[in-house]
Amino acid sequence: MKLELHKVKIDKIAFGDEFSVKGGVLTINKKAIIDHLMDDDRLASVDVELAHPGEKTRIMPVKDVVEPRCKIEGTNEVFPGMIGDVDTVGEGSTLVLDGAAVVTTGRLIAPQEGIVDMSGPGAEFTPFSKTKNIVLVLNPVEGLENHNRETSCRMAGLKAAVFIAQQIKKAGFKADKVETFEAPCYKDALAAYPGLPKVAYIYMLQTQGLLHDTYVYGVDAKKIIPSVINATEVMDGAICSGNCVSACDKNSTYVHLNNPIIKSLYEHHGKDLNFIGVVITNENVTLADKKRSSSYAVKLAQTLGADAAVISEEGFGNPDADLVMNCWKCERKGIKTVLVTDEYANRDGASQSLADTCPEGDACVTAGNANATITLPPMDRIIGDTQFADVMAGGFFGSLKKDGSIFAEIQIITGATSEVGFTKNGAYTI
Repeated sequence: MKLELHKVKIDKIAFGDEFSVKGGVLTINKKAIIDHLMDDDRLASVDVELAHPGEKTRIMPVKDVVEPRCKIEGTNEVFPGMIGDVDTVGEGSTLVLDGAAVVTTGRLIAPQEGIVDMSGPGAEFTPFSKTKNIVLVLNPVEGLENHNRETSCRMAGLKAAVFIAQQIKKAGFKADKVETFEAPCYKDALAAYPGLPKVAYIYMLQTQGLLHDTYVYGVDAKKIIPSVINATEVMDGAICSGNCVSACDKNSTYVHLNNPIIKSLYEHHGKDLNFIGVVITNENVTLADKKRSSSYAVKLAQTLGADAAVISEEGFGNPDADLVMNCWKCERKGIKTVLVTDEYANRDGASQSLADTCPEGDACVTAGNANATITLPPMDRIIGDTQFADVMAGGFFGSLKKDGSIFAEIQIITGATSEVGFTKNGAYTI
């Protein structure tokens, strides 16, 4: 499979009567977007606002972030099973409005959503302070059951992202950059680069239920057994977030589309490793399901002939057991592992970081301590509603101050400790 990403660089977004991209300025028709979304009778109202880097703007509670994309050429549309048909994606060409993002907020499932500050100290923790954001303020109808409310908000973000990209496709565009990725058949992939170690990626998806869900080709991933998926399918929207979990380590749909681990494995492919494929697996709530999924995921990696595996987590606590089980089962089959996770080590960093450990887990990358605290100063403009600050994950009674500032743990910030590395936290050797 061969996928071309035709990227149009977006430096600014403005409202106008038409859809266009000129000189890096994306112009969108607000009414057309609202009309497109209001065909969902679960939504009582929709508004659209814009937020740019450097503005004294706070967006909260943030549910999902989606990159505007649509297919230029191929047999299906992006986000299969959600927007597109259920047929395979990951080949052909796809339009990407690079630098723009659709952000969903409003009256959502507030306790486990996030904050995006476009300036100030909070902006240093979220990668979405640097994107040019089209913010959907969603107001589901009164009395809507929580799962339906989540679905209506999730679908609004996906629909808007595809609709905007499709309007630009119709209006005409010139890509600033074309990136090409290939996923060869396994016969060829395994025969390539015989002198290099074969590395697989075991991609853990949050699937604990109770609104902690991820979708693959539109299927609730807690209902699947681990599967092999091509990296190009992931880049074409095969995996969508439906999560209402702690914001710091939630993989939004934007993050799945731009997974840094996949990108890095491609960059190293053929140089110091042979990137042989992606195994998706779920995070379960019963011991039997954890054992089944971890054994099956490791079996797939072993069947591929992997010498090593990168394993990433989504969430914390209960999923730590899945992460560790994947680790020691790989290691005992002779597959060396590197784990990517974050920590909940209390505010002073002195407590145990993970809920589970194993002696085999001796190579681990951390995205930071989500219990670390921060004061977010008042902002001139709020998109959404601050009243939920005290009950959002990372917040607590008294988090929201009278002056509009918020004192909370950094887990309240969207993407602050992303466990696939889509974060502004990092370190370097001096």
